[in-house]
Amino acid sequence: MDFIFSAVITLILVMDPFGNIPMFITTLKKVAPERRTFILVREIVIALVIMVVFLFIGGGFLKLLGIEQYSLSIAGGIILFIIAVKLVFNSLDEEEAKGNPKDEEPFVVPLAIPLIAGPASLSMLLILSADVGATPFYVFISVMIASFLNAVILMLSFPISNLLGKRGLIALERLTGMLLVLMSVNMIMNGIAVFVKTYPGGL
Repeated sequence: MDFIFSAVITLILVMDPFGNIPMFITTLKKVAPERRTFILVREIVIALVIMVVFLFIGGGFLKLLGIEQYSLSIAGGIILFIIAVKLVFNSLDEEEAKGNPKDEEPFVVPLAIPLIAGPASLSMLLILSADVGATPFYVFISVMIASFLNAVILMLSFPISNLLGKRGLIALERLTGMLLVLMSVNMIMNGIAVFVKTYPGGL
């Protein structure tokens, strides 16, 4: 249970639903209100399928390429750090400028990929799978719970945006960014520690 709780919190932070609210609102604001729920559910389900498939085949694919666990941890930490820096220093105006330029319904991109099932989320799945206390079932349950909570938050994008306002969303996004900075540094240091221990002859 401790692993599942920790994994769910980690995945929620990495998925960053509050940080994604501005992009979801911008992308869906030209879509008819009665279609928004359907599109959100569809994109969330697509992202969940991608993450589950990657969870079960991603590890084998990386082994086939000869990629070690510490490399994955360091790479995932770097990706998280870059995302965290963008969350801390980026503004909602810049995100809104990247919104859907065409008056059409989004499909897969950018909502399912990369906003939900992005590089950080997929990397984190593999890192969680490699954890000593992890089993595929535990990670799968964690993904399902995190995806459900992520879906609930994103389904409430417009009400949450109206409640918090632009400044509130910016503050929440930057707080998430700060937490991700700490997580990314921890992942990088853990990867380096494992590398030092497993390096032939030591360092």
